Amino acid sequence: MAELLVELFSEEIPARMQARAAGDLKRLVSEGLKAANLTFDTAAAYATPRRLTLVVDGLPLQQPDLSEEKKGPKVGAPEQAVQGFMKANGLTSLDDAEVRETPKGDFYFAVRHIAGRATVAVLPKLLAKAFGDLPWPKSMRWADDSRRWVRPLHSILALFDGKALDGSFEMAEGRLVAFGDSTEGHRFLAPQRFAVSDFADYRDKLRSAKVVLDADERRSLIAEQATALAAAEGVTLKGDPGLLDEVAGLVEWPQVLMGRIDEAFMTLPGEVLSTSMRSHQKYFSTETADGNLADRFVFVANMEAEPGSDRAETIVSGNERVLKPRLADARFFYDQDRQQPLSARVPTLKDIVFHAKLGTVADKVSRLQSLAVAISEFVPGAERDEARSAARLCKADLVTGMVGEFPELQGIMGRYYALNDGETPAAAEAVAEHYQPLGPNDACPSAPVSICVALADKIDTLVGFWMIDEKPTGSKDPYALRRAALGIIRLVVENKLRLNLTQIFAVAQTEYSSLSAAPVADDLLTFLADRLKVVLRDQGVRHDLITAVLARGGEDDLVRLLARVEALKSFLDSDDGANLLVAYRRAANIVRIEEKKDKRRYDGQVKAEIADQPEEGQLAKLLTEAAGGAKDALGGEDFTTAMQTMAQLRQPVDAFFDKVTVNAEDAALRENRLNLLSAIGATLSEVADFSKIES
Repeated sequence: MAELLVELFSEEIPARMQARAAGDLKRLVSEGLKAANLTFDTAAAYATPRRLTLVVDGLPLQQPDLSEEKKGPKVGAPEQAVQGFMKANGLTSLDDAEVRETPKGDFYFAVRHIAGRATVAVLPKLLAKAFGDLPWPKSMRWADDSRRWVRPLHSILALFDGKALDGSFEMAEGRLVAFGDSTEGHRFLAPQRFAVSDFADYRDKLRSAKVVLDADERRSLIAEQATALAAAEGVTLKGDPGLLDEVAGLVEWPQVLMGRIDEAFMTLPGEVLSTSMRSHQKYFSTETADGNLADRFVFVANMEAEPGSDRAETIVSGNERVLKPRLADARFFYDQDRQQPLSARVPTLKDIVFHAKLGTVADKVSRLQSLAVAISEFVPGAERDEARSAARLCKADLVTGMVGEFPELQGIMGRYYALNDGETPAAAEAVAEHYQPLGPNDACPSAPVSICVALADKIDTLVGFWMIDEKPTGSKDPYALRRAALGIIRLVVENKLRLNLTQIFAVAQTEYSSLSAAPVADDLLTFLADRLKVVLRDQGVRHDLITAVLARGGEDDLVRLLARVEALKSFLDSDDGANLLVAYRRAANIVRIEEKKDKRRYDGQVKAEIADQPEEGQLAKLLTEAAGGAKDALGGEDFTTAMQTMAQLRQPVDAFFDKVTVNAEDAALRENRLNLLSAIGATLSEVADFSKIES
């Protein structure tokens, strides 16, 4: 068994493409090896800014021998068929074919033995094809090369069993990048070429040449150095996994250093400072013990420079100097934006199209004001004027200079500008939080006014797209409507809002006065229910219980719905509940079989006067009492009592099946008993549709 080592050495590959490219290289080469009948033990891919590396271990030195056989015509077949078979398989005589006995008679078989080729002869073409098939998100051409690739490719290291493969990768007619056994180290610290013999030698020599091959190791080194450096300065590193991943793809020999933010810029909002540093310079922010932004930033150099050394001081000074104009630009935007109140920017939102069929952002803001006020009636502590004001201003920062430069600050800058304009803290916070929650790990607003505006924004979006029939289909959801639905669910459930969604959807639909569409509330509730099942499934709640409760219809209060689901779950987890479910299924099966046989329904009134056994009379009486008791308990939202009422049916139902013969000879008695069994399901349906509950 032997090892294959491949390295594609090029100009800097964008950090966002590296991990995927390494995975694609591994996939393409692995697929090629399998297609060539070359098995292997392991394959691992690595990426740095200047190289993609793949090591495959456990490859055989030669392909296995193969036998290929093709079935021909039957012995005694017409001469034309026999000659066609021989010609197709390169046979000069029927003596070269085998005759085999089959259940359908004797047939000719052409058998060809294919000797396996040496792996070293198979690999060059296989690798060249994989290199050419790499699916870069963006690529380029350079010089006279006709092939598109991500960045100029300088060399290819390709070793098999310790020796360089005899092959090349064609970039253009007449220009080949030949396979070799050498590579280069760090661009500045160790640019000399060196030869390697295998992966272990390659990895060790790269490290000696100031290159850390493994991206995970670079990421860990950066995180450890940054955390230690921040702690030494009495601050903490602000967590940013995305930036950490990106920076790990920008350096081959990471060295973490710390700089200072000029005091003149510390009056800017912390989000502005950190966003400007992150977006433009890939700097990490730090925080003080009280959670405010500290005047230190952390950056990663692709050089060897111990903190405190002359080289390190030079690098730090250069990064501080480069940062100043960036922050000066941010301060300019901040100062300019505050010269005009947010309210004065609202009319300019008419220049931004929300959707061609749903109007402008100004139209949306107009709808949000009415909808936020309507929702405030259901949110304890929400002041309607604050909700209306926050809804009017929530999109205004989209036309500010700061958000134009940093779109990720939308909402956040609106809060600062609203406070500067004298808006109440509650309204200003609602402007900042109305986009939330953006995902399962995002914070969910809990302040009353914030809840109103966040709900209004998402409900308006859902209702609008439902009215123009732009719903998510399969994996496609271009307008993030599933995310909006999940946001509504979290806002309602986590804040325990008793919100009448049907009513709110209707209010939202009336705000689209220029659109004509059938009511969308019922379909939207079904959509929300499907999203709710996903959320609860992740929490370990059975989806069929939600379906069973929803199947009764008329439930649009998510808090009440979840309370019913929880009560149903507790009921079914008990012995009485589990046994009653079994009895219900037995009853339902009997009724279904008899209805199919008799071609009629058994759902009529149970006549207690013709019952000739005490068990059926007792069951009929208790079913009536249970139905009434459950209905009263449900009306008071006492779902536990409703379930307990149903649990009392277990013994009379068991007794009925033990003592009573359903298919009595007397037709009237049989019909009455089938109606009684049907009544069991009808009674249980007061709390849930038990037919939807799985085993």
